[in-house]
Amino acid sequence: MTAPAPSAVRLADYCPPAWTITDVALVFDLGREASEVEATLALRGDVPGAALRLDGEDLELLAVELDGRALAANAYSQDATGLTVHAARGLAICTLRTRVRVRPAANTRLEGLYASGSLLLTQCEAEGFRRITFFVDRPDVQARWRTTLRADRARYPVLLAGGDRVAERDLGDGRHEAEWHNPHATPCYLFALAAGPMARVSTALTGADGRSIELNVWVEGDDPGRCRYALGAVERALRWDEARYGRCYDLGVFNVVVAQDFTMGAMENKGLNIFNARYILADERTATDADFIAIESVVGHEYFHNWSGNRVTLRDWFQLSLKEGLTVFRDQQFTADLHSRDLKRIEDVRLLRARQFAEDAGALAHPVRPAEYREINNFYTLTVYEKGAEVIRMLHTRLGEAAFRAGMDRYFADNDGRSATLEDFYAAHSAATGIDVTDMLAWYAQAGTPVLEVLREFDPGQGEYTLRLRQHPPANVPAAAPLPIPMRFALYGADGRALAPPDAHDADAIPGGLLLRRAEHTLRWSGLEDLPLPVLNQGFAAPVRVRLPMSAAERARVVLVEGDGFARWDALQSLALEVLLARAGEAVPGLAAVDALDAAEAALSSAIGALLADADAHPAFVAECLSLPDFDTLADAVPCVDPVALVAAREGLLGRLAAVHRDALALRMATLRPAAAGGLDDAAMAARSLRHAALTWLSRVDGGAAARTLWADARSMTERIAALRALVHGGLPGQAEALATFEREFAADPLVIDKLLAIIATRPHADALVDVEALVAGPYWSPANPNRVRAIVGAFARSNPPAFHRADGAGYRFVGGLVATLDAVNPQVAARLLGAFEGLPRWSPAARTAALPALDALRSVERSRDVAELLARLPA
Repeated sequence: MTAPAPSAVRLADYCPPAWTITDVALVFDLGREASEVEATLALRGDVPGAALRLDGEDLELLAVELDGRALAANAYSQDATGLTVHAARGLAICTLRTRVRVRPAANTRLEGLYASGSLLLTQCEAEGFRRITFFVDRPDVQARWRTTLRADRARYPVLLAGGDRVAERDLGDGRHEAEWHNPHATPCYLFALAAGPMARVSTALTGADGRSIELNVWVEGDDPGRCRYALGAVERALRWDEARYGRCYDLGVFNVVVAQDFTMGAMENKGLNIFNARYILADERTATDADFIAIESVVGHEYFHNWSGNRVTLRDWFQLSLKEGLTVFRDQQFTADLHSRDLKRIEDVRLLRARQFAEDAGALAHPVRPAEYREINNFYTLTVYEKGAEVIRMLHTRLGEAAFRAGMDRYFADNDGRSATLEDFYAAHSAATGIDVTDMLAWYAQAGTPVLEVLREFDPGQGEYTLRLRQHPPANVPAAAPLPIPMRFALYGADGRALAPPDAHDADAIPGGLLLRRAEHTLRWSGLEDLPLPVLNQGFAAPVRVRLPMSAAERARVVLVEGDGFARWDALQSLALEVLLARAGEAVPGLAAVDALDAAEAALSSAIGALLADADAHPAFVAECLSLPDFDTLADAVPCVDPVALVAAREGLLGRLAAVHRDALALRMATLRPAAAGGLDDAAMAARSLRHAALTWLSRVDGGAAARTLWADARSMTERIAALRALVHGGLPGQAEALATFEREFAADPLVIDKLLAIIATRPHADALVDVEALVAGPYWSPANPNRVRAIVGAFARSNPPAFHRADGAGYRFVGGLVATLDAVNPQVAARLLGAFEGLPRWSPAARTAALPALDALRSVERSRDVAELLARLPA
């Protein structure tokens, strides 16, 4: 039945907990069908006379004791959301012991204790621990943990929990137990256990503080070979955090466990991280270059949480971006330091513009720190993570590296072992640097993406050049106040050299740029002989929409003279975006006339040709430039989204460019072949990225010849996927044979099959819906496995515009119907699929008319509170 709408939780209503738990002793008697959990809680009443209320859901209560005495039935009461212990009222301290039964095998929500294959695993963030035992389930209740796991040795030979292992015992009758102790006070959302038949890869090292540390990556079964890359990534992350932030690991063991069934990407539980298998298992036969890069990034992210999230945790869930936005920024730094700073920035901004900007402008927009929520699971969003990381990056830009590091040291020192707030974070940076940066908190309270309009004035007689920078509120938040925006920029003279900073301005100076605080700022240069070329928002210093009208020739010139790799890429993307929008019938200043539009497209083609001909250009950078703005980026740039027109414009431009540059593309594929044959070093990955970007274009004009050659020669999963995608998405000869061969070889590997299914689901044609419906009706469909759902339905809804936006509405009805089905299995997975409808208010009238019946049908059926909350925010 439809879950009753929960009352709104409001940031303004925060109160400290009435009862605090200082120490926890858990004893698990583990079984797949049923497990029993005994919890002994040392409690302290901080509000005299307050009732002792513990959260708990789907728990079968077996026993309750208070201070060693069994309680009578009238001394406590249980309801659907928890346990109230009436007998504790008036006590200052007490010890409560409960025993409950939970059913892991039936837990398809994958929250709390659940079964995955032959393993028993847990997932407790955000509110999953209440499905394991009764507890004050909120992040500002931090306790020390002692966990004992008991189980049948044959079925569960490995018993892992958070902290360090302190004892192992044989219990007789084929049973055994392991005891784990986490001495660091942590909230219950960081609790974890893993039990079952597992093998590991392992290494030992000595931390910078002299601590001996064992690193283990565990996987179900007896073949852990595909965990080795992830193990190396753990060590790289540990050493990087020591060097970059001075943060040392604080336990004797760091365990990682692989989960085939996992709703999220990974979880940073104290001492026992649990990872979605797609972010651990990898070798060159079964994983792509993109997989390896993602594994290193996600491993880093979860490891870095040990300080930014675990040692310093959250006061409440409204502060979620304090750990997630900060840690995303740290994992971005990690990847940039190990590889290419420019390429990492391009990757991050591409995601931000294509998805987060759209989220911030759509029906599901919300501030980084919302003022209220009804279901916290719905706020694990790109806004909280990616935009939150951009706000931290702006602070770093504003202060500079040394001052930012001083602020981080102060933050960790002041808040170690505490439940912190965003105010605590910015207070620490202000105290450490003597610079008041608390105005940055405004970024957390406002939804939408600010617009920075740039007006240019040049007086050739006086040699004076003026830039007027005007900040406008987001269209969906018209009353928003100006935000502090750090801006990096450059001006170039006719000779291609960077000019000096402005002679006069009314902004605040920061390292390498200016801080814009007001609605309008003016920058002036004098003594210039020629009209200069401006480059704004270098390195994407601020997550804003820059409106700077430039000619096609000017944008092409930026690619030639600018030293910042991101700005060069951005200039080309902006030119491509304008051409695409104009071809789709949108009004683009300066491109209304056909000859002007043709000239702009020619300038774009010329710039691409120059990059392809430049043997010294970084191959991965050229590959990024060949990846033109995608559908989501185009949709975000128009006031009314006509899916058919946008898809047609993009396909048409790509086809014309491929025809013009066919020979150059083929030459680049051929010359990069030796370098691409290497392993996992950056040079080999870069060569493959350009070869496969070139293949995507070539396959539009060569009948699939290059794709079939690559398929025949492929030695790695990266090459196989590139060739297979080109054949299938192009509907080219050889696709059926390639699909059959691929499926035959990898049918037993669920992660590899997910790649195959995603390729089928994203074939860019309206009739791909028929294929996707067949997949859901076929043997590969597994609604209880989030990876499989994302590979088929998520990929279809998010990455197949021609099929999802079919004129007859069938794509919308398909996704809406599956949301209803999946909601009974895993409400979090179901709710996330609704994100595909976030742009509905800006869809064309025809698309809205086709989509609304799918949402209306969903509103008429039983649904969880996860889905119900998002439906309430979508247009009716």
